[in-house]
Amino acid sequence: MCGIAGYISYAPLKDLRLSERMHHRGPDADGIFKDDFVQLEHKRLSIIDLSERANQPMFSEDGNYVIVFNGEIYNHLEIRKELIAKGYNFRSTSDTESLLYGYVEYGEKILSRLNGIFAFALYNRKKKEVILARDQYGIKPLYFYHKDNVFLFSSEIKSFLSYKQFDRAVNYDAIVNYLQYLYCPGPITPFKFVRRLDPGHSMKIRLGADKFTVDPPARYYQIPFTGSYREMSESAWVDELEQSLLMAVERQLLSDAPLGFFLSGGLDSSLIVAMAAKVMKHSDFNCFTISTGSDMAEEGLSDDLHYAQQVAKAIGCKLNIIEAKPEILKDFDKVIWHLDEPQADPAAIHVYNISKGAREKDIKVMLGGTAGDDLFSGYRRHMALRYDPLFDLIPSVIRKKATSAVLAIRSESPWVRRAKRLSTAMRLEGRQRLVEHFSWHPLNKVMHLFNPEVAESIDHSGISANYYLKLLREIPDEHNKLNQMLYLELKTFLINHNLNYTDKMSMAAGVEARVPYLDVDLVNLSTTIPPSLKMKGNNTKYLLKRVAERYLPHEVIYRSKAGFAAPIRKWIKTDMRPMINERLSVEALHKRKIFSSTAIDQIIAENDSGRSDNAYLLLALLSVESWMNQFVDA
Repeated sequence: MCGIAGYISYAPLKDLRLSERMHHRGPDADGIFKDDFVQLEHKRLSIIDLSERANQPMFSEDGNYVIVFNGEIYNHLEIRKELIAKGYNFRSTSDTESLLYGYVEYGEKILSRLNGIFAFALYNRKKKEVILARDQYGIKPLYFYHKDNVFLFSSEIKSFLSYKQFDRAVNYDAIVNYLQYLYCPGPITPFKFVRRLDPGHSMKIRLGADKFTVDPPARYYQIPFTGSYREMSESAWVDELEQSLLMAVERQLLSDAPLGFFLSGGLDSSLIVAMAAKVMKHSDFNCFTISTGSDMAEEGLSDDLHYAQQVAKAIGCKLNIIEAKPEILKDFDKVIWHLDEPQADPAAIHVYNISKGAREKDIKVMLGGTAGDDLFSGYRRHMALRYDPLFDLIPSVIRKKATSAVLAIRSESPWVRRAKRLSTAMRLEGRQRLVEHFSWHPLNKVMHLFNPEVAESIDHSGISANYYLKLLREIPDEHNKLNQMLYLELKTFLINHNLNYTDKMSMAAGVEARVPYLDVDLVNLSTTIPPSLKMKGNNTKYLLKRVAERYLPHEVIYRSKAGFAAPIRKWIKTDMRPMINERLSVEALHKRKIFSSTAIDQIIAENDSGRSDNAYLLLALLSVESWMNQFVDA
């Protein structure tokens, strides 16, 4: 696990080091390669082969190929065995070298064989080509900037700020997304000229005599939602899913550095911990959880600590409890800095603090339960799909009248909040309704926040609703609504929200976060499971729960979902109020010239009086303001 960066430019970029702003990603070693037009940089966090032989940039034996790599290839030993049989010699035991020679032997075909988390840049010096690639599900980040005959790439956006000519023009379509969805799906970012390389894609930069050309990103992997499901008995499915999960966990225990586990007390992380104990044949390892206290009731959630303690006792592992106190809000700007994006989710703070606690015990690798909900249906919006056939039977006029009454209710009750979100979706038809389930705030409410001049400049081409609908066209043969929604989860919310903060905040503490549920074989298997076994009636993650019955206490499996949250609604009215008064004041907003002070004052007043729940919208605005201050102004 590391940080990579570099550039391609025919104009001299003297002394430019992009990776210096992400030393946290690789405190163990750093390296650089540079020739006339290409520079590759690396910051290393030593996980597999801790010796200097595994440092990067790494060169092939003939010196033609140079690679910088971030991640882990869990099946690299299988690939290495083939390569040794073909006559390749290895100087290290690192997965980087297996990947390097895998590319030398198989070219880009090696990408479809990799099972791991990765982003890398590889330079073929004879062919004068640089290839960038990102793993199948976007677990590892990779950004690029292309303007004025300069191409930059990095694991983190903040690296580009080191380039003095970097164009900091803001992409307001992205800002709309951060306010409406709390994250920004797809390849666009808050910067107009910075994009993400999509998961499961590679791209090639070709160096000519006096200029370079950039090929469009090319897909090498597609999540196989085909509408075709394997017919097996329920008990056979439980057996097969269990074996696939055990294999995924076993693969991801590969490490020469100490391992630990996220243990929230929820089903997903608890099952990973229990399976790890079975695979390792012992449970003498460290798990980490967060204690959010009694304030979670206002969010409609419960503190998971009791369940984490119950799981740790049942398995016999060591449980380290990290206190989530309001004082951690002093780290708000630091969190946005590390995220690279104005994401509004307190879970990022929790990941950071847990990772810091793990690193204090010299643990460099943490396995967690991220993506269990996205593969097997664990969110409330998945449950809402059960009502779709009923909505379709109700005439649109009646639906709109009924939902208007719900939307007019003035209450801060968690149940009312959920009813309002469901009502907003009910007003729409077909796929538009499916997409609306991902929205936190109505688009018209978000657009009302902008100054008229800024609102008029937004072209809406990158607004997320359009992107979601485009994604659904990629799986034309998948007609089941639950699987359509799971595809959207895997392509948007998971990548651009959960995985972004999981990677960035764990790496901010020098810790690698692994995601066993996103093992390639396991994901491919999940798409062949009949949707009726993913959600049975109102029972989400049905098949996964059946597997968990073999490992965990019944109380842990069959309980209401808590989530990795924090008492944001309380904090917005108390601890964060001075920040709101300062950063969303009339003076500050007039200086920024993006948002309407009148509109912002209105949503603050509505939130204070309880007329409308605007806590997360205010958190999103604070996140945008923090990002603007650190990435645009600085």
